[in-house]
Amino acid sequence: MQINKTPSALLADKSESIKALLREAKKLHKASKSESLSKALPVLRRLISSKALTNISLLELRKNQNIVQRKHILLMLALESGHKSWAEYRQESERLPTKSNEHYTLTLRDAGYPNLWFSSFEEAKHYTASHGGHPILVGEQAVVVAKA
Repeated sequence: MQINKTPSALLADKSESIKALLREAKKLHKASKSESLSKALPVLRRLISSKALTNISLLELRKNQNIVQRKHILLMLALESGHKSWAEYRQESERLPTKSNEHYTLTLRDAGYPNLWFSSFEEAKHYTASHGGHPILVGEQAVVVAKA
């Protein structure tokens, strides 16, 4: 049975999607500024590997953590999700229902453990065709999580 949502309920879903992304960006931004290497380095590595920040080494970025701004984190999230900019990603996120466009970090947070990792999204899709689950692109790799 499908329940039709009112326009205001759809709008609430869309704003929840954006709110979730902004909360994630805030958390990652705070981690990027942390003195703790175990908190800061994963975020700084993601900024470099996603090319949200270019022409800077990890060592330089660690020494100059104060250059990381929220806009860099938002761009990183957009690039990791296959979009060219935060504006494009935000527009897409507002257009789709919350669960269908959730950033992988938000999905994996509730996925449980262990998860199956694959070197490509195609391998993950092939696996889910016969074993079930939901493939999620994570950079150049993919993870399969159980369907809820």
